[in-house]
Order: sequence, then C-alpha cells, then structure tokens
Amino acid sequence: MSRVFFHVQHLLGIGHVRRAAVLARTLAALGFDVLLVSGGMPVKLDLGGARFHQLPPVRARDAGLRELSRIDGRPLDEAFKAERAHALLALFRAEQPDVLITEQFPFGRTQLRFELLPLIDAARRRRPKPLIVSSVRDVVRRTMSSQRVKEAIELFADFDLVLIHGDPNLIGFERSFAGWDAIRSRAAYTGYIADASAPVAGTLGKGEVIVSAGGGAVGGSLFKAADDLADRDALVPDAVWRFLVGPTVDRPSVRADGTVIEPLRDDFTTLLRNAALSISQAGYNTVVEMLCHADRAVLVPFRTERETEQMDRAQALAERGLVACVPGDEVSPASLRAAIERAMRGPSIRSFPPCDLDGAAATATLLQQRLP
Repeated sequence: MSRVFFHVQHLLGIGHVRRAAVLARTLAALGFDVLLVSGGMPVKLDLGGARFHQLPPVRARDAGLRELSRIDGRPLDEAFKAERAHALLALFRAEQPDVLITEQFPFGRTQLRFELLPLIDAARRRRPKPLIVSSVRDVVRRTMSSQRVKEAIELFADFDLVLIHGDPNLIGFERSFAGWDAIRSRAAYTGYIADASAPVAGTLGKGEVIVSAGGGAVGGSLFKAADDLADRDALVPDAVWRFLVGPTVDRPSVRADGTVIEPLRDDFTTLLRNAALSISQAGYNTVVEMLCHADRAVLVPFRTERETEQMDRAQALAERGLVACVPGDEVSPASLRAAIERAMRGPSIRSFPPCDLDGAAATATLLQQRLP
C-alpha cells in the first residue's frame, strides 16, 4: 500500500482543508495510506480512512493574507517556526511516504517557506525518493510579481508533477499563472474535486434564494447588500430568502418578512439543488457545489488588490454565461439587484454541458500511474 504525506494549510477560511479532506478520504478509499497534515486552525473533517495530524496551528493575521500569526494573534517568532519545521520533518521521516503532496506550494503558501523548503529538500534527498507533487486549485493568484513567478518555476524543479484540480475546458491554468509554458510538461488536470455525497431527497429550500459565504471569514459586504435589497419579491417572486451566515449565529431565526437566518448547514447541497437562486462568494468549494447542483447563481467574489483568485474564477464563469458576477468590493444593493436580474433572465446552469467533477478519483489514478 503506497503511503501519502499530504501537507495543507488553511489561513482565512476552511476551503483548502475541506478540499484536501475530500481528496484524502478518496485516496484512502482507493487503496492509499494517507496522512493529512494540517497547519491551520482545527476543524471538524470527514476523513474516511485517512489519518490526520495537527501541527501547531497558524492563521492569516488579516484578510490581506500577507502575514501569519498564531491563533491568539501573536506573531510567529523564529523559535515557533523552527519548532514547527522540526516537528514536520520528524513526522515526514517517521512516515517514509511514497508520495509527498504540498497543497498550493510552490504556486502559493510561500509564507510557509520556513517549513516547506526543508520538507522538499528532505524528500529530494531521501532514498528511495518519494514522488513530489504539488496540488493546486483551478486558479492561482494572478498578481504574482515576475520575480515570484520565476521563483515558483525554480522551486518546481524539485517536483515531479503538479495536479491542477480543474477543467481546462472551463478555466485554463495559464489564465492565472504567467509561467505556464515552463511547467506544462509536468502538469496534469484532474477535473474539479467534488464531494461525492448526493443531496438528500425532498423539497427543502424549494424556490428559495440561498445567500451564503461558504466557510470564509470575509462575507460581510455580501450579506449586507442582500439584506438591504428592497422589494425582493419583484426579483424572485414568492421566494423565501435564507441567509447561511456561519458560526456568528447559534440557531435559526425567522424575521417578520420571512427571511431565515441560520448557521451553515450540512444539507447545503440539498438547499442548493432546490433553490431558485444561489448568491455566494466564489471560493473553489462553493463554485464546485454550484456547478454540481445550482439552477441559477450570482457570484460575489472576494477581491483585494493582491487577492484575485475568486474574481478570476467568477469572471471566467460569467464570460461563459453560467453565472452573473459582481465583485465583493463593489457590491451594493443596486449592483446586486442588477446581477440578480441578469441571472434570472439568463439560462440555467444545468443547461450547459457538465464540467469534469471527477478530480479526486482522477488524482488517485494519476498517482498510481507514476508510482513504481
């Protein structure tokens, strides 16, 4: 049984570790012995037969994602970095994996050079050498400087393969990574990684408008704009508006106008399948769930001068006519209203040819093909 050592770090939301968990449990179900090593804040995960190790957790200090801190907000000092790097290397040596997977690195997560560069070096020097693989989303940060792109290409020299968890017929990696020509010979598209669990049968959420921000921490402007919309019934007649607002709400409530406000739900895909409209951010997992289940959608991507991934993903889908889009830093009741009108006038997402959503199983196949 081939052993996989899978490093993942979530910084702001929980999308990275959720996707990694889907991939880890699929690999485990298909015969791999998987250890998922997480460096972010502990969260509840369904890992199936995969194992799990929690490193001393760190997070992004703020939405800019430039600086890291401990969970209590204290900055990372050199002693903390050295201790975490040492723990990671000791774990790697004890595991002696056949495959090392780094999630995003070297195309992202460069704040973790202090532990990932020694980890890659240890893998490169070990005999027999494990397969060294980068696992990336469909889109990376387009605002990388030319120096940063050059660094990514140079660091990728130690990797055997980059697995791109997307569908090139929908969004090509070259759209966001300027160094595509230098890596394409060792790149493979897997398709999107989707949770295989089917929506629960029933009519829950039938005809509703579902407003959500996934597991992220930056959905405030979306919720405010949706909440401030006047005359909602003219946009989506007779629809209940359901706001899934995350951990800030302990239990569901229903306002006088019929609006439901509640925490994130395990049956989100059922709501999405039955809803008339989804309004959400454009994180990877949310978009994959939308492509799997939604009828019509408005994407309100998180965007800053530096962070472009959600905007690029949403814009690519909007260009194809699948969704309507309004940037999160420009969203207002007026701009959201216009986007809703576009979405409701346009075709159903279900009328488009399906994209490749078999990324987890394809990843297992690609790894099996490259192992001795």
